[in-house]
Amino acid sequence: PSAGAAGAAFAPPQGAPLSFADIFQQVAPAVVQIDVKTRVPKPSGQTIQIPGFGAVPIPGAPRGGSGEDSEDNSTTALGAGSGFFISADGYIVTNNHVVENAEEIKVKLSDERELTARLIGRDPLTDLAVIKVEGGNFPFVSFEDKAEPRVGDWVIAVGNPFGLGGTATAGIVSAKARDIGGNENPYTDFLQIDAAINRGNSGGPTFDIYGRVIGVNSAIYSPTGGSVGIGFAIPAGIAKATTDRLMRGETIERGYLGVTIGDLTSDYRESLGLPDATKGAFITDVTKGSPGASAGLLPGDIVVSINGRSIRGSNELTRTVGAVQPGETLRLELLREGRRQTVNVRAGTRPANLGAPDAGKDPEAETPNAPAAVGEAVEGLTVAPISAALRSRYDLSAEVQGLVVTAVSPQSRAGRLGFQPGMVIVQADGRRVSSVKDLQDAVERVKSSGRPGVLLLVRTPNGNAPIVLPFAKSE
Repeated sequence: PSAGAAGAAFAPPQGAPLSFADIFQQVAPAVVQIDVKTRVPKPSGQTIQIPGFGAVPIPGAPRGGSGEDSEDNSTTALGAGSGFFISADGYIVTNNHVVENAEEIKVKLSDERELTARLIGRDPLTDLAVIKVEGGNFPFVSFEDKAEPRVGDWVIAVGNPFGLGGTATAGIVSAKARDIGGNENPYTDFLQIDAAINRGNSGGPTFDIYGRVIGVNSAIYSPTGGSVGIGFAIPAGIAKATTDRLMRGETIERGYLGVTIGDLTSDYRESLGLPDATKGAFITDVTKGSPGASAGLLPGDIVVSINGRSIRGSNELTRTVGAVQPGETLRLELLREGRRQTVNVRAGTRPANLGAPDAGKDPEAETPNAPAAVGEAVEGLTVAPISAALRSRYDLSAEVQGLVVTAVSPQSRAGRLGFQPGMVIVQADGRRVSSVKDLQDAVERVKSSGRPGVLLLVRTPNGNAPIVLPFAKSE
């Protein structure tokens, strides 16, 4: 074939740019390098952890420090990230984790100017923050919060990886609506992109081929610490709504039920005899005095819809409730003890800091040296109704109700699952239990139905947990 024909064969398809250079020249002036100084606990060795860089040696630094650092047992750490102007008068978007503990924020522009910035507002739950520099006529870019990017669309990331400001990388949208786990970003369905992003890219923009911001780079998945082609960006729709409010000086408030939730897994569905198609969020605990408690929500309830919108899992419930304004009424459709019910809850305001109750306690350390176990044996567990003596022995608060475990057969399935004396069985097969007969009846009911195990809701030192207890096989 002729050279012309060969060139045509390798011409980019319609919609693909010949080069990203024009787009980069258009948007790069709006992207900035952010350098921060923070106070951190004094390291024992010769390195410090800094956001965007990881462990970095301190040339010539003494181990113990001196002067002011010695007095407060802390030292200064340097961090770096990225950001971008979203207005001509100096407002800059970045990640919360870049600036959350900053004592000093410096912004370096593409024209090499260095300006001092001040924090305007931040929202840890979306990992977004807004800072501002004084001045005007800054080049800025805009969020594209109307048109949804598609998997396979081109993207360009611009930022400050490893301190190399003004770095551009390109790729595609690899996936959408990613849940990357953990409690740090419960309200974000991330865009996954394969444009290389590394430490220091945090807070920088992801552009489409029209130069519009479709995401804010926030995290990477990497066993090595460097880019392996799996990066995550906060979608523009979430970022714009949040940063607009932060720019206005508003505090980000979210709806709150006061429940601890988990996904309705296939094991739970099977043990409860529910159809495989059943979706929902499983309530494992209800905070005393919370809006959910006041409305009558109970551990073991399965939320299948809110205001008529189906709930497929715990993340969807968290985001649906978080999206409402405090004071709004939510209509929850539940499965409770096998029957559908509707409960109306007036949403509260989500507290600033939420954590698991008694997180980090060692269950074995909580087990007291008790006298001989009392109660009756059921499936490898010795259980008894909670008496005043047992409540005192296991330090159970007055609101805890159910059957307390007083002994566990080590070779039983319950023993292998980690049951410990002092745990309390609150429910069995979706029904509350207060006597040994209640538990025995639930076990017989589940066995008669042919199901392989019974779903128990168990009070542990770390809060309520749903546990499927498989039945011992008959020989």
